[in-house]
Amino acid sequence: MSSSAQFLKPSAAAQRLGVSAKALRLYEQRGLITPGRTAAGWRAYGPDEMARAAEIVTLRALGLSLSQLARVLGDDPQGLEPALAAHQATLEGRIRQLAGAVEKVRDLRAGLAQGKSPTARELARRLGPIAEFSVAFDLPWPWGGERFELSDVRPLNYIIGPLGSGKTRLAKRLAETLPNAVFLGLDRLKHGGAAARAQLDAEPALKSRIDQTLTWLVEDGAAASETLVALLVGLESKGAAIVVVDMVEQGLDQIAQEALIAHLRRRGPGARPLFLLTRSCAILDLAAVGAEEAIIFCPANHSPPISVAPYPGAAGYEAVATCLASPEVRARTEGVIAWRPQVA
Repeated sequence: MSSSAQFLKPSAAAQRLGVSAKALRLYEQRGLITPGRTAAGWRAYGPDEMARAAEIVTLRALGLSLSQLARVLGDDPQGLEPALAAHQATLEGRIRQLAGAVEKVRDLRAGLAQGKSPTARELARRLGPIAEFSVAFDLPWPWGGERFELSDVRPLNYIIGPLGSGKTRLAKRLAETLPNAVFLGLDRLKHGGAAARAQLDAEPALKSRIDQTLTWLVEDGAAASETLVALLVGLESKGAAIVVVDMVEQGLDQIAQEALIAHLRRRGPGARPLFLLTRSCAILDLAAVGAEEAIIFCPANHSPPISVAPYPGAAGYEAVATCLASPEVRARTEGVIAWRPQVA
């Protein structure tokens, strides 16, 4: 291998590309890239591999599955039209949001020209993110009744915390309080398969949507299990403006989890909000959290839940990171619960 300075380690290559190192491993497993090797056998990404990986990252941003990517990279455009149509819809949604923001700034400037100076509160209200939903309530046990307020609801919201931190109780109270919200509990693992099949048989339009989504997930390597189908049906809950999911990774292997979260991210900024309870780093990859995602952390000491920014050094970041584990570790600890005292 010549000119070792031109070659990057997986971590450095991932950082430069804006993806996680495990995403690069997945691309390699699917035969999309072939990194070189050092004399010691370590992976190394040279200029050609980096150029190929950059193409993959760009195409993934369009919403292409890995199977579609392989075809496009092989000069076969099959399946490209639906991905481009979905990407166009996402871009048009963002354009509408930007147009609204530009109009607000124009109004503020017109007011300034007329001697009307906005207050700091007005600026924050008019230029800050628009929250479609907001909620405020007194926190349930194990908290002490402190007031909890959430105004910045994103398309993807993660709820995380150690065992016994109260995250499930918080999720249920959110589902009870938010408008038109439903709670998708772990009972889906026992009875969800049969119920999902019955619902799909009764609703052809729903079945068509689920089949299309399932095709994408299978192309990304997921197995079409009853657990996955039941989860997808629950996420499409009729009449629900918001879906709150208890331990979204339960019953899914790592490939299925990675395919699922990639699919949920492709929905775009106008998608219905989801609250996902998780402790899996395949679902909540801190290196991949985007602008349309938020993290709510429930501390072990039962302090009120807090919002955590997804970068090292942010308040709560290290605590969130210690709560996350790989799907393999999560599977080994399945069924482990924290002891808590009985409440009178």
